[in-house]
Amino acid sequence: MQVLTLGNELLRQKAEKIDKIDAEIAELAEKMFETLKAEQGLGLAGPQIGVNKRIFVIHVQDDEPRVFINPSILETSVETAKCEEGCLSIPGVYANVVRAESVKLQAWNEKGRPFTIEASGLVARVIQHEHDHLEGVLFLDYLPEDKRDKLVEKYEKGEVIRKKKVGSR
Repeated sequence: MQVLTLGNELLRQKAEKIDKIDAEIAELAEKMFETLKAEQGLGLAGPQIGVNKRIFVIHVQDDEPRVFINPSILETSVETAKCEEGCLSIPGVYANVVRAESVKLQAWNEKGRPFTIEASGLVARVIQHEHDHLEGVLFLDYLPEDKRDKLVEKYEKGEVIRKKKVGSR
């Protein structure tokens, strides 16, 4: 699957609810995992591959791969953490982003079963990042306007801000 990049209008649209979780959705999730692995990412949302549906997948380090369909964030912690983020849709661009340290989220898996997850640390960060994609929000939106504008300008000129470091995605 092709990952859409900054400038594609689909990345700024709110994704639509998935009404029926069936074999087609399960196959989509599998293809998303294949793309995620090929791109060496931690998470991938439907809008990033041109599918304007409320689905994302994550696979963080030693944690199990997970599919989130029609996710809803139920709670976020008051405690926050600043950490460097990047995005498969904005290759070569990295910046520190402040997010909630932990999150509680409800969703459905690829078999149509509902679940609730409480996550912290990197898993919570990836969940929030991917959930933002379903709302048409990019990690750059959390940056001060002047910093965001400079990064976007360099990206649009084809300047790689810096190469991906080992372990970052």
